[in-house]
Amino acid sequence: MTKRGPRVIPFLSKIIETMLEKPDLEDGKITACLQAEYGLSIERIAFLPLGADLNTAVYRVTAKDAVYFLKLRRGDFDEASAVVPAYLHGQGIRQVIPPVTARSGRLWADLPPYKVILYPFVEGLNGFQRSLTDRQWVDFGAAMKQFHTAKIPPEITAGIPRENFSPCWRQIVRIFLAQIPEKVYEEPTAAELAAFLNSKWAATYDLVRRAGRYARLLAKHPPEFILCHGDIHAWNLLIPDEDTFYMVDWDTLIFAPKERDLMFIGGGLGGRGRTPQEEEALFYRGYGQTKIHPAAMAYYRYERIIEDLAIYCEQIFLSDEGGEDRKQSLENVKSNYLPGGTIELALRSDERLNYLKERP
Repeated sequence: MTKRGPRVIPFLSKIIETMLEKPDLEDGKITACLQAEYGLSIERIAFLPLGADLNTAVYRVTAKDAVYFLKLRRGDFDEASAVVPAYLHGQGIRQVIPPVTARSGRLWADLPPYKVILYPFVEGLNGFQRSLTDRQWVDFGAAMKQFHTAKIPPEITAGIPRENFSPCWRQIVRIFLAQIPEKVYEEPTAAELAAFLNSKWAATYDLVRRAGRYARLLAKHPPEFILCHGDIHAWNLLIPDEDTFYMVDWDTLIFAPKERDLMFIGGGLGGRGRTPQEEEALFYRGYGQTKIHPAAMAYYRYERIIEDLAIYCEQIFLSDEGGEDRKQSLENVKSNYLPGGTIELALRSDERLNYLKERP
């Protein structure tokens, strides 16, 4: 794709890894955990209604000594999502905010069913609300190059998954596409999503077909794998001012071709105010020259859309829960199909690949 809210051209499912509705968890339990695990004297805790991921919630925590950003993560939790950014910050990548160390010495605490991750609170806007300056775009490229080439000890990254070009998300989307023409959905949001996807059936199935073709190609001849952020787009850029920015949300770390990260550059997810070509020119001025694998770029742009469609279909079709999250998810699905949206940009990547194939 983080952490979610209204977007112009979103890659969806992990854009902003937070929820719009407050979780069923008493503030007193959170306060007690922070006091016991971090030794904080809590004065106020405020839920931040950001995004639409039902597995993550965020809060602003005012303590006697400072203000903190609290993240509660339910379900799968990889320790590397906290340890890696702390390591990168220690290596001098100042655009990474490290988590606060708990009394246990860990970078997280337990509050079942959640993991608690605490950060210094940084006031700022995301990359859709405030555009990166030209200088920041260049610095963004340089910071990503530092990350992509960092020598991180293997004991830190041992549990991080590796890309396997799995057909999982494509299979889920195929199942829903097969059901939609025949099934009646009574819940209004589900009914609206079904009608919309039915009208986009051919275009959606074409995405699945194209992604599958490239997945098979890349599985047979994979490019070099590196450690990738996995979701580094404008919603995961925190920009306090024209001189500073931070790369946030490290929950999606994965060993994969570098295109897993680079697909976002020039993909309409760098914020407003610049063309994809301008984004690329500035970013790669900082990142440096690198050979792009066109098949990997096309695959990741297709697969990201498909993954998000699968996740939102499961959320909306398989449950009536979610409230405002459901409505936001529906709008997120629709936005992929807009002119200049993610589908159009993915198709352009495919056209570039065909062009390269035809060159003498």
